[in-house]
Amino acid sequence: MMQRLDLRGRSLSLRELRESLPRAEFDVDAALHAVRPICEEVRGGGAEAIKELGQRYDGVCPDRLRVPAGALAVALAQLDPDVRAALEVAIERARRVHADQARTDTTTQVSAGGTVTERWVPVDRVGLYVPGGRAVYPSSVVMNVVPAQIAGVASFAVASPPQKENTGDLVGYPHPTILAACALLGVEEVYAMGGAQAIAGFGYGFTDGDDVCEPVSLVTGPGNIYVAAAKRLLKGLIGIDAEAGPTEIAVLADATADPEYVAADLISQAEHDPLAASVLVTDAPDLAEAVAAAVARRAAATKHSERVIEALSGRQSAIVLVDDLDQGLAVVDAYAAEHLEVITADARERAARVRNAGAIFVGPYAPVSLGDYAAGSNHVLPTGGCACHSSGLSVQSFLRGIHVVDYTREALAEVAGHVVTLAQAEDLPAHGEAVTARIPDAAGA
Repeated sequence: MMQRLDLRGRSLSLRELRESLPRAEFDVDAALHAVRPICEEVRGGGAEAIKELGQRYDGVCPDRLRVPAGALAVALAQLDPDVRAALEVAIERARRVHADQARTDTTTQVSAGGTVTERWVPVDRVGLYVPGGRAVYPSSVVMNVVPAQIAGVASFAVASPPQKENTGDLVGYPHPTILAACALLGVEEVYAMGGAQAIAGFGYGFTDGDDVCEPVSLVTGPGNIYVAAAKRLLKGLIGIDAEAGPTEIAVLADATADPEYVAADLISQAEHDPLAASVLVTDAPDLAEAVAAAVARRAAATKHSERVIEALSGRQSAIVLVDDLDQGLAVVDAYAAEHLEVITADARERAARVRNAGAIFVGPYAPVSLGDYAAGSNHVLPTGGCACHSSGLSVQSFLRGIHVVDYTREALAEVAGHVVTLAQAEDLPAHGEAVTARIPDAAGA
């Protein structure tokens, strides 16, 4: 079912490689036409507009958008003990990895009496979005909340779409497992709102009875094309982590790889969405044939086979044949996958040479699904080739570096002449005058 792309015997430039490789169609610009009026409705109508949009798109909306503390407690109490244990392991491992990402202030002595300090300051308030469409993602609660907490963000809120299937005390609220994950992490501010209206609600803020959702400075978290479009539309009013597109997996494999492992991993990402991309890059034709056969067999038997087969048969998925693994490395670097598995005889050494990937999974026992849940790494990663210039979500995503410049009069005098000279070179004399007002001798420098 997967298309074949044979690059053997071809020497392609980076531009030609990028044009040749499969990629999902994900037209955020086109979605802006649908999203713009939604954001305007929220800007003008606040909570009532969000509720009406929730009813329109999700088929349900609670009387109040903020999930009460009692509902969070109920969701946690009703959580399957095995799921709770798994979430607790995921949280503990994520905290351990992300704790090592914490930044420390640094001070540089530029001259006697002159220092520049870089202070790392957390964003004041963050909106964390957790999808709730085809699948339920309590793991995304973990991946968003943990780095924000470690960064020291003082105020943050989670938004996830209301679920019409909920019953009892949870009617109209997000999925119970998402609420339970929030409760496990100590998140108290949770809203039943999804899609573009959630991003707009975070961006503009709103009042809902006695509840006040203050505007946020930053929105993070994955979502569908309408969430991505709302992020693009409101970028500037809010900071964003990325415009996340359909998920991707690329596997660089040689003849030593187990075709059943590779096939299972390609299918695992295809399970997300019909637009999900699964790409195998290999220099072993026999492996390619074995993987193709295993994919066809496994895809037909998996629970979400219709979705999986559509994704694997789409233009965004392919088996790519290369002359050797060096050419394979060039291909995966050009592709810049969200998730890259390296399953070769020399996997560690080969993985160390990769330049462009959201996350790299080394060897046969590090499948992407491990990173999705319990490796300790973050699964909110750049898609659509953006891994060549962007990173995944981390503690750094929630921090800002602020330079603090502290100079004595003597330290300013030492460099004043150069400041005046450069100000004159740029025809900005008032810049120089701001110095000569303090150091008159610098005028003749």
